[in-house]
Amino acid sequence: MSYDPHGGTITQPVITLGEEARADFVVRVYQHLLGAVVAFVVIEALFINLGIARAIYNFVAGNGMAWLLLLGAFMVGQWFVAQAAADLLNPVRQYQALFAMAALEALIFAPFLYYLFNVQANGTATVAAAALITAVGFTGLSIVAFVTRKDLSFLRPMVMYGFVGAMVLIVAALVFGLSLGIWFSVAMIVLAGMAILYQTQSIIRNYPAEAHVAGALALFGSLMTMFWYVLRLVSQFTR
Repeated sequence: MSYDPHGGTITQPVITLGEEARADFVVRVYQHLLGAVVAFVVIEALFINLGIARAIYNFVAGNGMAWLLLLGAFMVGQWFVAQAAADLLNPVRQYQALFAMAALEALIFAPFLYYLFNVQANGTATVAAAALITAVGFTGLSIVAFVTRKDLSFLRPMVMYGFVGAMVLIVAALVFGLSLGIWFSVAMIVLAGMAILYQTQSIIRNYPAEAHVAGALALFGSLMTMFWYVLRLVSQFTR
């Protein structure tokens, strides 16, 4: 259920509205998603050009505990973003949450992208290839979610438990110096794809028309997770 930002009453999910209203909602969701991606690119460019990405890379390179600190800061930031995103009565907080998430993603990507652009050979081509693969994959999954008549809500527990298990593995790898290989990246890409399928359908079935920013935020998180692991996978083949 969702709240009407004007009256505080429960509003209808978009799926119960007319075709024109549904189409307008979808357009607004993807416009805001594109805006978040652009904000991520701009913030990341600032991090790289101002030397912030290099400083973060030097801090975390070869240091599992430093990575844990960065990951912890990212997760705390995500928690605050989630609190703001849940406030459907306040459009300002919705926008703040969306662009705060773009900044958080730029922060966690900064050392990885610095490494690819400045340390690994063919890093620019790697990033371009990963971005293209992610864009094609995201578009295909979105189309499937829109056109299928199958209820994809059964994916929700699989996605939730999958990400919890992945987080445990990531923390264990950082603490004990383990290597998460190619198959971990493949599994995470599949998991992110499942999240995109579920969230795309859930936005249409459960969100009210006023929650287009929250819908964009939900998709943005999964899109960036997919991009991270596609980038990780491609970089392992282009070293």
